[in-house]
Amino acid sequence: MPETREFRFPSARPGYSLYAREWLPQGPPRAAVQIVHGLTDHIGRYQALAQFLTSRGFLVCGEDHLGHGRTVEDGRYGCFAPEGGWDYALRDVHRLRELEEERHPGLPYVLLGHSLGSFLVRGYLEAWPGTLSGALLAGTGQAPAPLLALGRALVGLECRRLGPQGVSPLTDLLMGWMYNRPFRPVRTGADWLSRDEAEVDAYLADPLCRPRPSAALLRDTLEGLQAIVRRDNLKTMDPDTPLLLLSGDRDPVGGMGREVRKVERLLRGAGCRDVTCKLYPGARHELFHEANRAEVFQDILVWLEDKLPPAP
Repeated sequence: MPETREFRFPSARPGYSLYAREWLPQGPPRAAVQIVHGLTDHIGRYQALAQFLTSRGFLVCGEDHLGHGRTVEDGRYGCFAPEGGWDYALRDVHRLRELEEERHPGLPYVLLGHSLGSFLVRGYLEAWPGTLSGALLAGTGQAPAPLLALGRALVGLECRRLGPQGVSPLTDLLMGWMYNRPFRPVRTGADWLSRDEAEVDAYLADPLCRPRPSAALLRDTLEGLQAIVRRDNLKTMDPDTPLLLLSGDRDPVGGMGREVRKVERLLRGAGCRDVTCKLYPGARHELFHEANRAEVFQDILVWLEDKLPPAP
C-alpha cells in the first residue's frame, strides 16, 4: 500500500476549505498526477488508480470539490456555491497544483480529469496554459450549443424557484432517463456508469456519493461547458501540451463517442499538436470502474511514459 497523506487547504470560496489526499510512491516521485473527480463523486473513489500509478513511481493527489465528499462539513452536498461556483472550482484545482509544486518543485505535472473533472481540466488548460506536462480527459463530451443554452436557461429558472441548494426534477430527467435510457431494461438508476454491477452498487451505497446535484451545480456545469468552447478561450491553450482523451463508446456523456470526437476536433482546431483519442468498445461512463479498467490503467501508463521524461 502506498503512503497516504490527508490534509485540508483554503478554497477560493471565502470561508471554506477543501479535503485533499496525496498518495506517495516508495522512492522519489518521477512525476505528479492530480486527479480531478466528477460530479457527485469524491477523490477516495480513485484509490485503485492511485495505487496502480504510485507502484510505478508516480505521486498522485486530488481534492474533493466544494459540496462533495469529505470537503462537506455542514451537511450541504451538491453545490459549489450560490454564485460563481465554476470559477471557485477551477481556482481550487489550480491551488492544489500550486501546493504540490511548493512541496515538489520542478516535478513533471499532469492533470487527469473525469467527467465534470475533465471539463474543469479543459478550463484549466485555457486559464493556465503552459503549466502542465500533459492532461488526460476521461469521460468528457460536449453537448450542442443550443442544448447547453436551453439547459442553462431552464436550470437558471430552477435556481430562482428552488434556491441554489434545491434539487430540480431536471436532474432526474438528465441522469435517470436520458443517460440510462440506452441501457433499458435497467437494474438501477446508475446503470449508465459501468457494466460492472458490483461497481454500480458500490457507487449507490457510498454515503459520500450524492447522485442528485443541486440546481446551482447543474447551472455551473453548463456554464463551464459553454465557456470552454469559446473560440477566444480555446486559442489561449498551449499547443504543445500533450492531451489524451479516453472514453467508452457507450458513454452517454460523450454521446456514445460522437461528442468525444467533437472535443478532439475542437482541440486540434485550436492548434493543439499532440492529441490522442481512444474509445473503448462497450465501455460506459466510469472507465476507472469499468469491466476493462486494467486495460485503461495500462493505456494511461503507456501514454505517461511516452510523454514524460524517463524515470531516473
